[in-house]
Amino acid sequence: MDIVEFFELSAGKWFSQRTVHNLTSGSLEAGKSNLVMEALSPDDAIVIDICSHHGVDTALVAKGLKLTWEGTIESNPDQQRGSAVLVPLVVSDSPLQGKLLQQGGDRQTQLMGRYLMGKDDVLTLWLESDQFKAEERIWYLIPNLRLRTSIVHYSNGLALASFCSEIRMGLK
Repeated sequence: MDIVEFFELSAGKWFSQRTVHNLTSGSLEAGKSNLVMEALSPDDAIVIDICSHHGVDTALVAKGLKLTWEGTIESNPDQQRGSAVLVPLVVSDSPLQGKLLQQGGDRQTQLMGRYLMGKDDVLTLWLESDQFKAEERIWYLIPNLRLRTSIVHYSNGLALASFCSEIRMGLK
């Protein structure tokens, strides 16, 4: 599987259950959310806008993925909402690795990272900013069930690890 196939397989409405472990304090917290993921073509206006912001040629774009979510965590019963767009760039001879552009829903958060699609069909993403450094791994057990882990190290010393199981609920 390459990044395009992975993003196309991700399209749909998902239910996610997650556990977050604060590696600094040792506390655990559970949450759940609904995710909607939409595959975007390289000529989608938001993909072009993100590439323009980073000064990247859109010819390098393999596919985009728009994510929106709403969910809750144990410590805060208020609904949390957010969105992001991921744009992978194939910048080598291998379609299994490249750079990754991410734009937050506020359009102010613009990050550049990298991705690697393993031979075992596990997608690994690395993103970094002044505030944090993150590594996320995502893989499918079957087309409608995927797992996700992440480790985030913040500049203030906080470190979080999370595990999510995601079940596809439909195409939208």
